[in-house]
Amino acid sequence: MAHRPPIRPEVWTPPRRSGRARAWKHQRSLPPVDLIPLSGLGPEDVVVDVQGRVLCGVADGRLLRLSPDGREAMTLADIAPGRPAGLEALPDGRVLVCDARGGRLLRVDPEKGTVETLADGIGGVPLKLVSNVVQAADGTIYFTESSRRFVIDNWRGDLLEHSGTGRLLRLRPSQGGAGREDSAGRKDSAGRKDGEQHAEPEVLLDGLQFPNGLAFGPDESYLAVAETGAYRVSRYWLTGERAGTRDTLIDLPGFPDNLGAGTHGLLWIAMVAPRDPLLDTLHRMHPAARRALWRVPEALLPGPKSTVWVIAVDTAGRVVHDLQGPTPAFRAVTGVAERDGRLYLGSLTEPSIATIDLAHVRL
Repeated sequence: MAHRPPIRPEVWTPPRRSGRARAWKHQRSLPPVDLIPLSGLGPEDVVVDVQGRVLCGVADGRLLRLSPDGREAMTLADIAPGRPAGLEALPDGRVLVCDARGGRLLRVDPEKGTVETLADGIGGVPLKLVSNVVQAADGTIYFTESSRRFVIDNWRGDLLEHSGTGRLLRLRPSQGGAGREDSAGRKDSAGRKDGEQHAEPEVLLDGLQFPNGLAFGPDESYLAVAETGAYRVSRYWLTGERAGTRDTLIDLPGFPDNLGAGTHGLLWIAMVAPRDPLLDTLHRMHPAARRALWRVPEALLPGPKSTVWVIAVDTAGRVVHDLQGPTPAFRAVTGVAERDGRLYLGSLTEPSIATIDLAHVRL
């Protein structure tokens, strides 16, 4: 059994499970699902660039771009031994990449074949599980650090521990130079190039329960933040009288992961799995029970149920679409993107991307 870092569980009383959380096995609202096979495992996030091409990262460290028909995949960068998680396709063709194993926020330039490290620590302390990222119109970058205790390979440890070490971070652009760049995409060099330089990240929110996906609200008035360990999507207000404060957009019947902006102002939420009654019980018990569970083989640890699930909500947090059901060859949805009448779904566990034709969904 691979070595795992020890956990320091916190006792927590989860909110009561809703009827929807209990009824997930009987839900059959999912339209037909098609699969796009990949040459790698675990496309944790999936995004679509300005030219309509699908991007994802896989567990072996590669950042992939699919051809329009999905039959070919080009490797844009290889960050091994790092692990791509959240992505943001920029208007100029570059891509922001979260390295969830190496604790880095990266920027890939496919045309130049370069990888820049924009952030890898705060106050001399390395970042840990860098999870998802978005960039505002003015170039400001917001990203999540899901855990300061575990990397992506031990994500279950953070959910079991429930210690709330996640953060929402911000990088403001400034003039004068670029981040540390490496043409091979594997390690930093000391070279400098003209362009933008980002200061050390600022902490906007601390104490979050495995903050994950990010998406802007209308006019970038707020950031929607998926808190996987708290079964909710929170809002961090960027403008107006509420700027700098947070509230809850929606409480959810399962574990949210990455977020994607949809048409008509909708927010798509990738739902990894429904709530687990065993995990809820363990959170209320003495920490020794979770420490004991953490020592068993990984195959026996609580994990995602076999279901495909995405939810869309409006700006008031009202559920507009609740698409969920069994699909034998795909499960554990961790990423969602909408483009040209189709949903693209990523997964931490599968060797493919799933797609749904929204013509089957009343929009």
